[in-house]
Amino acid sequence: MLSRFTLIKAVLGPLVRLMFRTRVEGVENIPSSGPVILAGNHLTFIDSMIMPLVCDRQVFFIGKDEYVTGKGLKGRLMAWFFTGVGMIPVDRDGGRGGVAALMTGRRVLEQGNIFGIYPEGTRSPDGRLYRGRTGMARLTLMTGAPVVPFAMIGTDKLQTNGKGMPRSGKVAVHFGKAMEFSRYDGMERDRYVLRAVTDSVMTEVMRLGGQEYVDMYATKAKAA
Repeated sequence: MLSRFTLIKAVLGPLVRLMFRTRVEGVENIPSSGPVILAGNHLTFIDSMIMPLVCDRQVFFIGKDEYVTGKGLKGRLMAWFFTGVGMIPVDRDGGRGGVAALMTGRRVLEQGNIFGIYPEGTRSPDGRLYRGRTGMARLTLMTGAPVVPFAMIGTDKLQTNGKGMPRSGKVAVHFGKAMEFSRYDGMERDRYVLRAVTDSVMTEVMRLGGQEYVDMYATKAKAA
């Protein structure tokens, strides 16, 4: 019996590639088995619809509760899609949200799966790449999972501010070489190591996507 992910990928994968004329490069850099962290930029809502469908393996990722609690037909369809492709709803508000997301990611990786994460923590407010948060670095050092950087290109041009129906157009998804950080084993509590690991991954994301980098958290830029 086909899994829901296999069914969604078989039905919607070709439609997504047709609508967005998706060009994918470097997907072979994702290991075919074992725990992997996919870490990339976040431009708009449809990133989380496109990226899981272009990967051969299922990608598990954290999502907002509201993606699976909507009302009516649209709400049910969103819940069916996102839970089917691998979204794990977590309440990220409040002081415990970050811890819950981190522990969820650790559990996914320890089960030998792929965990997708946007280190910026939120969508870019202006198309630039913002400073990464160190949760991704903690995960790779705690689990030993390699990090495969990726960049979404062009999605923000098709869905401005993450709202409304996306337009058809060209989208590219670039995956970089797997990065491993075993040289930092046992140092997951060292904030300087965490920052160094995070910045090295974000540098690769910047190279893959060609974005301008801003050494500021995106949440701070939105607040300003």
